[in-house]
Amino acid sequence: MKYMKQFCIILLISFMGEGLYELLPLPVPASVYGLVLMLLAFVSGVLKVSQVKETALFLIEIMPVMFIPAGVGLMSSWGVLKPVLGPVMVITLLTTVLVMAVTGSVTQGVIKAQERGGKNE
Repeated sequence: MKYMKQFCIILLISFMGEGLYELLPLPVPASVYGLVLMLLAFVSGVLKVSQVKETALFLIEIMPVMFIPAGVGLMSSWGVLKPVLGPVMVITLLTTVLVMAVTGSVTQGVIKAQERGGKNE
């Protein structure tokens, strides 16, 4: 019963994200709205991590299974994808490297800022 309650909380926040997606004329996916709502719920204290932790961990564990339909869809669309495969691979490689570089730089900046903050105390 605990898992059902936790799953319903996560589902409710996801549905609220879908509602925001329909209401707001912004090019933001509904899942991002849901994640922001979840973050706001955690930060504000409305929701505690312990209230959804077990179900969230389960969903993270089964996440790879969720990509199987997308992979099958790509395989069945090979004829359409074949002509643009080169540009897609170049774009994917470049954006992956860019995201890794930006993430590393931001992480290093945060660590340095925390170290400076610790020395000032």
